[in-house]
Amino acid sequence: MAQTRMADVGRFAWFPSSKVTKWFVVVFWLAILAAAFSPAGKLQGVLNNEAVAWLPADAQSTQVVKQIEAFQSKNEFPAVIVYERPAGVTQEDQQAVAAQVAKFNALDPVKSETVGPIPSQDGKALQVIVPVDAGEGGWDTLGATVKDLRAVADQRPDGLSMHVTGPVGYAADSSEAFSGIDGKLLYSAMAVVIVILLLTYRSPVLWLIPVISAGTALFVAQAVIYFLAKDDTLTVNAQSSGILTVIVFGAGTDYALLLVARYREELRRHEDRHEAMAFALHRAGPAILASGATVIAGMLCLLFATMNSTKGLGPVAAIGVAVGLLVMLTLLPALLVVCGRWIFWPVRPTYGSVDHTRDGFWAGIGRRIAKAPRRTWVVTSLLLAIASLGILQLNATGLENKDVYYGTPDSIVGEQVVARHFPAGTGSPVMVLANADKAASVKTKLETVKGVSTVADPVTKGGRSLIMATLTDAPDSDAATATVDRIRDDIAAIPGANAIAGGDTATRADTLRASADDNVRIIPLILGVVLLILILLLRALTAPLILVATVVLSYGAAMGLSALIFRHVLGFAGADSSLPLFVFVFLVALGIDYNIFLMTRVHEEAKEIGTRRGALVGLAATGGVITSAGLVLAGTFAVLGTLPVVTFAEIGIAVALGVLLDTLVVRSVLVTALNLDVRGRMWWPSALAKRDPELDRATPAAEETEGAELQPAH
Repeated sequence: MAQTRMADVGRFAWFPSSKVTKWFVVVFWLAILAAAFSPAGKLQGVLNNEAVAWLPADAQSTQVVKQIEAFQSKNEFPAVIVYERPAGVTQEDQQAVAAQVAKFNALDPVKSETVGPIPSQDGKALQVIVPVDAGEGGWDTLGATVKDLRAVADQRPDGLSMHVTGPVGYAADSSEAFSGIDGKLLYSAMAVVIVILLLTYRSPVLWLIPVISAGTALFVAQAVIYFLAKDDTLTVNAQSSGILTVIVFGAGTDYALLLVARYREELRRHEDRHEAMAFALHRAGPAILASGATVIAGMLCLLFATMNSTKGLGPVAAIGVAVGLLVMLTLLPALLVVCGRWIFWPVRPTYGSVDHTRDGFWAGIGRRIAKAPRRTWVVTSLLLAIASLGILQLNATGLENKDVYYGTPDSIVGEQVVARHFPAGTGSPVMVLANADKAASVKTKLETVKGVSTVADPVTKGGRSLIMATLTDAPDSDAATATVDRIRDDIAAIPGANAIAGGDTATRADTLRASADDNVRIIPLILGVVLLILILLLRALTAPLILVATVVLSYGAAMGLSALIFRHVLGFAGADSSLPLFVFVFLVALGIDYNIFLMTRVHEEAKEIGTRRGALVGLAATGGVITSAGLVLAGTFAVLGTLPVVTFAEIGIAVALGVLLDTLVVRSVLVTALNLDVRGRMWWPSALAKRDPELDRATPAAEETEGAELQPAH
């Protein structure tokens, strides 16, 4: 009998399920977790948050950073310290600030001479530019340096305000905003998952198994990524590190929900829990594996991005999902069979008990849809298309510094003070590198460019010259970006100059263009990969094409509604240029999970009872688990809003909203209605498309529409 069961379900399904090997699986993962615990905790120490690490290598701003080492350390950034007295700066103020300059120069990270104090023309402000060398620690060390600068500047006359802005000030505020990001997201995601699992399982203990499994997956994934980042094989920043936590908990718990739901079904059909788990893995495992493979493939499409930050996110997320998939298909089932049926207390699925999903909420929804499937999918599609029109309100052209955070950090206040009293681009000049013999011509040309305030004399070393140009507009503004474009066009026209322009404003311009290019390149690629996987999984063409169309419609509706919320409810000034791509990746790659969960079950049932009735059984059997999975994923992405960073909040809101639309409307209503209307043609050109009409005729329509029992085929 045991050999027959082994042949029925396959060796893989039996390995974590059997009475003996389940213990090997548990011990194996305990050993892996113990080994991963220390390196996982070191991941934050190898994050690379430098701006140039986000850009493509061939961007002019990146090239400037590489070539500027002849003139200054590539890790040197200006801290702009601005002092203001609205009634006018006094002689005492000037003397106090001058004394502070000597103390700034004495600080260890200050390797070059401080510039200033520079008085404003209106006599109401002073400016000091402190060149700070971040050293090998990079941007993460600048927060401590700013604290030292403020400690020195605190000794000043009463009534004289002081703010630290410029690149160093922005970096310090960014470091504070992302401080403890992994811990915040981990605990927030855990809290969301625990609450939803408690509501889903109605058990005070069952939730522990998925949470322990997801936590194991996260620590192991972080350890793997740490070693890759440590050896510079992979570029990991705060953004990808934070998203890793969310995606492992979200996707991992989704897979756990699907497996536990199928295991509960099988416990009612099999007296032995080990046998029940083997059959659950045999039947749910392919769907989970296909879902995980789709997410991994979608994330790896990001490797074709030009933005290094986007390119780095792909393998980080793929590793997280791959580890989560492995854990949920091995450790989770092993833990469940080790614990036994009591883990479901107080509602234990006993052998031979009734499965109430067949007459539950989603079964009722299915019967209502079956009365008018075509009208249902047409009306639903129209409503989603109308919601998609809101995308016209999405201003995904990048955020200015003042719009990046909730509230107004000190660096933004300082930027506003600088703009009131000095050329707005002070402290963040455009850095132009040119051949030394053409430096004078380049300087002359720069002085004629509209939007340039002042141009410094060239500094020449090794045949190349560095020329600093201060802009009249704030460095993060659209006007400044337009000025950089004019600068690049004009200096490129100087024969033999080989001139390139970099700096903060140039970095912003290159980021916007690279992100727009990635949107055009990556989105069609992901759609193609998802379509191919669905074709292989369902062995059909019609169903995959329809499902991909629903995914695109769902994405459009989510982005449209999100854009309206961003602008008219939350009052955000705009959106990061990478938002459309990131939301698309997460919604399509993760949202396709629910397509796969539903359609593999419909396909399974359609072989025995026809597509029409199989669609109703599939919805009744998976509607609850898909809804729970969607709530988990939406909740985990929503925790990104706990960070005081607008970009993260926008990603979290858009993905959470999209997932809810996907699970509650698109997957459960739209796809079910399409299944009921298209019927066997969904499986064209497979043999099932020809057999399906006969299966449907064997099932009276009254049974489907009048509430007859939705008895699964298995």
